[in-house]
Amino acid sequence: MLDIKFIRDNPDLVKDGIRKKYGDADIDHILDVDRQRREILTELEQLRERRNKVSGDIAVMKKNKEDAAAQIAAMKEVGQTISQREQQLRNIEEKLDGMLLLVPNLPHESTPVGKDEAANVIVRHWGEPPQMAFKPAPHWELAAKLGMIDFERGAKLAGSGFILYTGVGARLERALINFMLDVHTSRHGYIEVSPPFMVNRQTMTGTGQLPKMHEDMYQLSDETLYLIPTAEVPITNIYANEILNGDELPKLFVAYTPCFRREAGAAGKDTRGLIRVHQFDKVEMVRIVRPETSYNELEIITANAETILQLLGLSYRVCLLASGDLSFAAAKCFDLEVWAAGLDKYLEVSSCSNFGDFQARRMNMRFRPAEGEKPIYPHTLNGSGLALPRTVIAIIENYQTADGKIVVPEVLRPYLGGAEIIE
Repeated sequence: MLDIKFIRDNPDLVKDGIRKKYGDADIDHILDVDRQRREILTELEQLRERRNKVSGDIAVMKKNKEDAAAQIAAMKEVGQTISQREQQLRNIEEKLDGMLLLVPNLPHESTPVGKDEAANVIVRHWGEPPQMAFKPAPHWELAAKLGMIDFERGAKLAGSGFILYTGVGARLERALINFMLDVHTSRHGYIEVSPPFMVNRQTMTGTGQLPKMHEDMYQLSDETLYLIPTAEVPITNIYANEILNGDELPKLFVAYTPCFRREAGAAGKDTRGLIRVHQFDKVEMVRIVRPETSYNELEIITANAETILQLLGLSYRVCLLASGDLSFAAAKCFDLEVWAAGLDKYLEVSSCSNFGDFQARRMNMRFRPAEGEKPIYPHTLNGSGLALPRTVIAIIENYQTADGKIVVPEVLRPYLGGAEIIE
């Protein structure tokens, strides 16, 4: 959430940032509602001062046995007016808060300006895509042939976009989760947590999923709980409405969770195999940091995600997202795109984002920089470390052999009982 004072002081800057994100928030309307709110506050202050003064006068008149009936009647009217204005203030503050929740975060100055992914900037490549002397098969063919995934029965159980891993496919999924958690905890210093897979509306609002992206969320029928779209949501909210000590930062957390997304706006897109599904596993990293370090922390969390791809021996590229391709809450984001030989293209496997104080404001999470200092908002970051479906795609397609087998990446073999080949 943007600070209303910041919007008031920098309306053109805010409008420009929203334009770069191709957002539609009406800043002029927000400022008009804010002006009305401040006018009511001013009137209330004046009415309360008058009430206090006249109340004092009435006390003196009563003490002197003077008739204060007129003053008492006048104060009754003032009291009624105050009650009316207080209700008006509550209504207008609720309206203003609702409008502010729909204002996107502003892109950082280092974010390239552009409408969509076509304007993203490739920052670097790592590794070389495998050169094969045969035409590589897509993952859905190999996974079905090797008994790793049963796409048809997954759809029978829950519908399109839901996957049934079987046999070695299920073991590979579990191996990847354990491997990623081990790397992030032992090498990168994250604390592992296991959060709820359902959260309330306030928690979803805190990280920016609600109200903007309501249609993409799975919600219980009584509207009290939502299935999480990513572990970012519960983890970042751990300290909502709390004040941390400055020496507690940075906070580093990692978690495995399933993720649930309707992806209502992506109907009919990339429907085959594991490319786009409604439930998937992911290992997520979250960092809660001091504002002055956050953009260096973005480089660190991105490097942490890259480590997983490097250890798996998977070729990838790092893309700096353009302003129009950023998420609602992000100020700057790097995407990691892994090469998939069977599909002959790169697939996004991780997004590493800096949200500035945008999420912290929404969830009222603060920290005290030093003893006696006023609490301020920390910056929050998150990064996929990694999302499992496209990691599985890359392993199946890049490690396939001419005779339809799959070589197990060396770092995963201890998690698969020493198996070197899937056949």
